[in-house]
Amino acid sequence: MFYTFMTRVVRPILWLLFRPRVVGGENVPSYGPLIVASNHLSFIDSFIIPLAVPRPVTYIAKADYFEGGGLKNRFVRWFLTNLGHVPVRRGARRAAMGALEQAAEVLDNSGAFAIYPEGTRSPDGRLYRGRTGVGWLVLESGARVLPVALEGTEKIQPIGAAFPRVFGPRPTVRIGPPMDFSHYGDLPPAKARRAITDEIVETIQKMSGQDYAAEYNERAETS
Repeated sequence: MFYTFMTRVVRPILWLLFRPRVVGGENVPSYGPLIVASNHLSFIDSFIIPLAVPRPVTYIAKADYFEGGGLKNRFVRWFLTNLGHVPVRRGARRAAMGALEQAAEVLDNSGAFAIYPEGTRSPDGRLYRGRTGVGWLVLESGARVLPVALEGTEKIQPIGAAFPRVFGPRPTVRIGPPMDFSHYGDLPPAKARRAITDEIVETIQKMSGQDYAAEYNERAETS
């Protein structure tokens, strides 16, 4: 019921406010398990991607978004919880693996799960080295990966901004063809996870045109 409410009421409102340009929308499979892998520039990314992907999408979300008081935090907690987002506390390996296992359950039920391979928002617009959780999820589920490249969302809500700019610059969402990684099944697991992750990030980089940073993004987020 909540997804119906989102589709019929909230989605048109958000579309009007942010007016995203969507390129490659025909590449989104209408059914079957799907991992949506995107670059990460802004908090608003998790609101923009569902506007471009016409099926329910579950996310891993920073645990801090589910905590705290204030009108903004209460709204975000309500919104993310009703969308089925999975909280994970950054830096806690056991919690991260638990979130990935929940993601695998979503995929086992033919759902779509979105993940940011970089792990956190880019502080400078570059695309950072991917963490291998997405590779683990591919191997565990056998799901295809939908590469997504966002552009301009950092102008709508820069890091540190409490609220997004509405009726401001239009973001662009580029969606590539689904990627299949079944050919990596014969590799040792650790090597396969790294190879899959690198291929996904390389594809996103070609779509987004971002400069690549061959290092992990270790920035501690505060908002």
